[in-house]
Amino acid sequence: MDRTSLGPVAASAAAALLALGGLTATAPPATAAPAPARAAAADTELARNGGFEAGLDGWSCTAGSGAVVASPVHGGTGALRATPSGADNARCSQTIAVQPDSAYTLSGWVRGSHVYLGATGTGTSDVSTWTASAPDWQRLTTTFRTGPGTRSVTVHTHGWYGTGAYHADDVSLLGPGGDPLQVPAAPTGLTAGTPASTAVPLTWSPVSGATAYHVYRGGVRALTVTGTSATVTGLTPATPYAFQVTAANAAGESARSATVTATTAPGGTTPPGQGLPAHALVGYLHASFANGSGYTRMADVPDSWDVIDLAFGEPTSVTSGDIRFRLCPVAECPNAEPAADFKAAIRAKQAAGKKVLISIGGQNGQVQLSTTAARDAFVSSVSGIIDEYGLDGLDIDFEGHSLSLNTGDTDFRNPTTPVVVHLISALRTLKAKYGPGFVLTMAPETFFVQLGYQFYGSGPWGGQDPRAGAYLPVIHALRDDLTLLHVQNYNSGPIMGLDGQYHSMGTADFPIAMTDMLLTGFPVAGDADRFFPALRPEQVALGLPASPQAGNGHIAPAEVTRALDCLTRTVGCGAYRTHGAWPGLRGLMTWSVNWDRFGGGEFARNFDAYRWS
Repeated sequence: MDRTSLGPVAASAAAALLALGGLTATAPPATAAPAPARAAAADTELARNGGFEAGLDGWSCTAGSGAVVASPVHGGTGALRATPSGADNARCSQTIAVQPDSAYTLSGWVRGSHVYLGATGTGTSDVSTWTASAPDWQRLTTTFRTGPGTRSVTVHTHGWYGTGAYHADDVSLLGPGGDPLQVPAAPTGLTAGTPASTAVPLTWSPVSGATAYHVYRGGVRALTVTGTSATVTGLTPATPYAFQVTAANAAGESARSATVTATTAPGGTTPPGQGLPAHALVGYLHASFANGSGYTRMADVPDSWDVIDLAFGEPTSVTSGDIRFRLCPVAECPNAEPAADFKAAIRAKQAAGKKVLISIGGQNGQVQLSTTAARDAFVSSVSGIIDEYGLDGLDIDFEGHSLSLNTGDTDFRNPTTPVVVHLISALRTLKAKYGPGFVLTMAPETFFVQLGYQFYGSGPWGGQDPRAGAYLPVIHALRDDLTLLHVQNYNSGPIMGLDGQYHSMGTADFPIAMTDMLLTGFPVAGDADRFFPALRPEQVALGLPASPQAGNGHIAPAEVTRALDCLTRTVGCGAYRTHGAWPGLRGLMTWSVNWDRFGGGEFARNFDAYRWS
């Protein structure tokens, strides 16, 4: 967070284009002799919903990458728009029944960069054709012949990793039709593994002809996967749940499997931060510097604020780990109180039930714990600040280049990058030192958290920004100790939500979509096997600017209220549909107490007036 304003908008979600060298389209040799002809069969149109007039009916797109749009279209009223990510090429496909040993022509119209059209499972040579650049609609076409035992093929379109969205329309497969594709049988062998407190793993037997499986929780579809296992997350501890699964392909969805029940594990120890009210207001206090918002004495912080973050503790150098905090000098802040009065005011706030934390970092405070010596210096110096001022805990506001992932560090569950590993270790040490009442909060930018849905670190092939999603391993490792995560829903470029659409600052839509990701969980870099589990709603608060003067991303009080209404009771959500309602959402965070007072206290008043039930 910036001392003067919220600072420049963070880098956009788009990562660098990965190299395309060595890729070639595959097609049958032009001189290949035709195979002996089978009994004549009429060529017919075999692609189902190739013009996307019926939405995505018949099509399956990886990682939720596809959607149907009304413009641009090549023909009719709809076209496919699919958006690749750093680990997913936005492949949309359907399986089609064909005849063995027969000739077929595949074609389609596309727009965009590096767009592919192809077929797999042909039984001979799988084919693919592509265009490097199609600023307007361009027709792609290829042919293939099925093998002697081939009864179905899968046709597909896809883009290229980390590039922009592509469009496809009027996809056609001409040739003799095969036996009608059958709806798969219902899955068998559904089994629940050992439940966690908020998640249940499931497995089942594969079903012939299935291209996807739908998992149901309590009769409502919870998720869709392509393999024979899934983990349902976002559950409540010590609660029984009923699960079923269906198999699906282009012909339709099977009946549901037999039901399996599982009870989640108890929540374990009392969640951290029990001393907070059910719904809390968190604000940063400019305690060490002055800017255009004016200095606010600790004793003058309004009672609305439940958590007061002292901004900022900063390192003596980027890699030292030695954190220092000083009160704003009188020369810079003429109305600043003496240190003794400041400490007395902290005790008075705590006596009134408030929590006061030291916030480390901010825009200017780059902290890289690259060595064990830096880690140990961090623990020692932060402990000294907490002890000197009698604070309740710590807020981590690492920005800029404080956290990034080394090449090859691709699994958020098992990080290997020293600055990440040492930070996790340091925070665990502080938590153990001060005990269960220690308040631990984090205020990352969206680039370091939600962008991880598309990109994680430098990616499997390198070339991406290594900071993408870099907070995820820290949050995940400390989720049982974390009191509050309040991601900054500002200072952000457009970020893709779970609906596969990009969301931008300026309305309630942005914090709604970003918070839904935290409360639902998401596959990191589109990898379903590396799923970031949902946080508990009482661990999550919405981070927003207090006033227009505070910087980028401010939304009006009515939009703040709409975001809370949507997330807590699915009212007023607008175009975005959340994956649930979370009445236990902890509350709001803002930059800052000072900017809110400068703006007449509008942000705090709106929070105080909000009806949570």
